[in-house]
Amino acid sequence: MSVNGLNPWRRIARLAARLVPLLAATTLMCGCWDRTEIEDRAIVLGISIDKAPPEDESEEEAITHYVRGLGPPASDLIRVGVQIALPGRIPLGPGESGGGGGGNDPQKTVWVLDVVGHSVNDALMNLQQELSAKLFFGHLRVIVVSEEMARFGLENVDDYFHRNSEVRRMAWMMVAKGEALSLMKASPKLERVPSLYLMTTLDEGIRMGKFPQDYIGLFWSRKSKLGQEGFLPYVELKKNQTLQIQGLALFQNSRMVGATMPLDIAVYMALKGNNPGGYSAFVKLRNTEVMTHVTHRQAKTSFEIRDGKPYFKFKVAFELNLEEKINNELNIQDPAVIHEIEESQKKGATKLIESFIGKTQSLGSDVLGLGEYVRAKAPAYWNRNVGTKERWQRMYKDIAYEIDIDMKIRRIGMKAE
Repeated sequence: MSVNGLNPWRRIARLAARLVPLLAATTLMCGCWDRTEIEDRAIVLGISIDKAPPEDESEEEAITHYVRGLGPPASDLIRVGVQIALPGRIPLGPGESGGGGGGNDPQKTVWVLDVVGHSVNDALMNLQQELSAKLFFGHLRVIVVSEEMARFGLENVDDYFHRNSEVRRMAWMMVAKGEALSLMKASPKLERVPSLYLMTTLDEGIRMGKFPQDYIGLFWSRKSKLGQEGFLPYVELKKNQTLQIQGLALFQNSRMVGATMPLDIAVYMALKGNNPGGYSAFVKLRNTEVMTHVTHRQAKTSFEIRDGKPYFKFKVAFELNLEEKINNELNIQDPAVIHEIEESQKKGATKLIESFIGKTQSLGSDVLGLGEYVRAKAPAYWNRNVGTKERWQRMYKDIAYEIDIDMKIRRIGMKAE
């Protein structure tokens, strides 16, 4: 029995009950111990990567290796451009709009720098030597690689950004027709931040049915699968500083092997059943043409093993609006004419699908992921007859398939009287 008449263990329990909340509160007060002020960061919004000629090696300093003496790494040079946000220049609301992202505009919002290196990490280390603030990739929105670089191979590019924990998987990577650095220096009139204009163009393309979801995380996921290849937006900077989506850049592993036409984007989205439908097309009918617009798609892909090989079936249904007729003598109120338009577009769609699949087969780039159907539905067949990604790339060139298309015109527009 204690002197004060209390059990010692009860006194200890009371003391602990008072100390535990205090200790918990002190841990919550330590959340900013490793903070970095935003003014101490060089916030990178966009990155471009181009191949650089050997003579540009004179620009490189002895930062990651000796230029003379031991010599640089035995790898080709690349030119990396970065678009860095200028503190206090990024608009925080809708009050200010318009261009001004490049050139000598005093209201420009970004600073574009470019350096050479033998890898992405090497080039960025060279760039860091020129900056007083640490490069920060948490707000990186777009990575633009030139077609020449993409055809050379993106192994080093993918490896660096995949391992960088600051890079968001919702960022965009795109292949530029021509020089990638020119997109970093562009001055679009609709957006004060050029990188945000590039990102918004593709994000709005998804919303309007002009492009499928293909963020950098999805690209990495697709190309890592044994039965599928990745693709990227294939874009071109026009002379009026606008970005035009030219098609899909098709890959085999990490190397670009070809590109599609712009209308092939609609074919890919049709075979995958992506909505909404955002493409219009002219349909030939007798001695005239009409324009239709796809509003909705449904797609189903199935396969079976025939004669020891995968045989695929594509069933695609379209809903259309009849938007325009060239010849006023055409009676679009006649059900027979509507049916004729549907049949004509069905034939055209079949040819487009056959052309698209044929192109991907010739390149050995299974962007539709048909190999994943085989892996999922017939794992024993896959393990016995395929097994590796390289084997499927060869088999994909010879797969057989059939196409079943259903076209329905739901609306024929308005008529003025």
